[in-house]
Amino acid sequence: MKIRRILVGFFVVSVLILGISVYAQVKRPFHNGIVWNVAFIRMKPGMESAYLNFLAGSWKANQEDLKKDGLILSYKVITTEGHTPGDWNVMLMTEYKDLATMEANEDKADAVSQRVVGDDEKQRQDYRDRLEIREVMGDRLGREMVLSPKTP
Repeated sequence: MKIRRILVGFFVVSVLILGISVYAQVKRPFHNGIVWNVAFIRMKPGMESAYLNFLAGSWKANQEDLKKDGLILSYKVITTEGHTPGDWNVMLMTEYKDLATMEANEDKADAVSQRVVGDDEKQRQDYRDRLEIREVMGDRLGREMVLSPKTP
């Protein structure tokens, strides 16, 4: 009788473990895709031309070198009208293969910035200069979800 209880208990536990492992293997209807680093910028009134000149100059040169070195996939600049005085009107987007690649290449990206833009002091001074013409409203890191067709 005691052996029978042990066998039934073992069977129940085995079925539960098997059920949990099958449940854990449920296929998700998506997989992780590329990663975008998105910065939301507000150009100060009357400073649009000055900020766009910066973007077309050293910002673009830095992005192009990052792309040439394979550290980013692409980049985009999107402008819009702000709906409130505190709203952003420029979105800077940088595309990475994935989060792991972005993080693994941080030192290489810093080296590119040092080569293209200048040393740390030059970069800090440029940042202070840009405070006069724009305000960073925030930034986000987003991951694309590539949807797979669900099978019935």
